Amino acid sequence: MKLLDWNIQWGCGVDGRVDLGRIVRNARALCDFDVLCLQEVTRGFNEEPARGGLKGQPSFDQFAELAALLPGMSVFDAIGSDLPSPGTSRNRRQFGNAIATRLPVRQVLRHSLPWPADPAKPSMLRVALEVVLEADIGPLRVISTHLEFYSEKQRLAQVERLRELHREACEHARFPAKAEKPDSPFADTARPVSAVLCGDFNSAFEGSAYCRMLEPVADAPAFVDAWTCAHAGEARAATVGLYDHEQWPDGPFACDFVFVTEELGARVASCDVDPHSRSSDHQPMWLELV
Repeated sequence: MKLLDWNIQWGCGVDGRVDLGRIVRNARALCDFDVLCLQEVTRGFNEEPARGGLKGQPSFDQFAELAALLPGMSVFDAIGSDLPSPGTSRNRRQFGNAIATRLPVRQVLRHSLPWPADPAKPSMLRVALEVVLEADIGPLRVISTHLEFYSEKQRLAQVERLRELHREACEHARFPAKAEKPDSPFADTARPVSAVLCGDFNSAFEGSAYCRMLEPVADAPAFVDAWTCAHAGEARAATVGLYDHEQWPDGPFACDFVFVTEELGARVASCDVDPHSRSSDHQPMWLELV
C-alpha cells in the first residue's frame, strides 16, 4: 500500500499561485498512491484576501475540485474551522483535512480535537479524519490530522486525544459489537488495530508533541515514526522552510510526520520526503507498506 501525506496550504505554492491540479500532478509523479492524505483544504475562502479570502483565491469548494481531479477515488472531508463568511453571504468558510483513496472504505470517522483556552495565543479548531480501509496488507485505519500551530498547550491536548482514540479503536478491535441488522446504522463496530497516523503536527522532530506520540499506549500498540524506520541513523529530512522563507524565517525543519503502529514498522519499505516541490510551503511525504 502506498500513501502520500501533504499539507498543501490550499494549493498555494511558493509562487503565490493556487493550483490544485499542480498538487495532484506532483503527488502522482512521486508515487502511484492508494491513499492521499491532505491538510489545509478549504471551502468558502474564495473571496479576495481583503474581503476574508485566502492568498491566491482558492476555488469555492476544494473538496469537490479534488474529487474531479481524482476520478476513480473517493474523497472524504473533515472540517476543523467552520466560520461565517464576511458580509451578507450565507456561505461558510471551512478549513480542514481530506483523504482520497481508491481502496474500499469500511468506516469514516471525524474526530474534533480538544481546544483548551489559551488566551495569549491565536488558534483554530482542529480535527482528525479517519478512514478504515481494506488494503492488500489487511484492514487498516488511516488518520489525517493537523495540530495547533501557536499553542503548545492545545497541541499537547490534541496529541492526548489522538492517543485516546487509538486506545478506543483497539478496544473495539478486541471487543466488537455485532451489527443490529443489515439495513441499520448500528453496524458492526469491529476496528483494526493497525493504523497509520499522519499529518502536520506543528511540532519539530523530537519536540514535545512528537515525543509524546511515540510513548507507550496502554492496552494498544505504540506508534513508531515510519521515516525513522526507513532511515535509521540518518539526519531528519525537512518538511518546511526549504523555499518559503517568509513564513519559515528560522530555516528548514521537520514538522510533518507519518506514524505507524509498531507491528507495521517491519513492513515499511520506504518513507521519503520530496525536497524539490514548491507547490506548497510544506514538502510532500510518501510511505510504502509491504
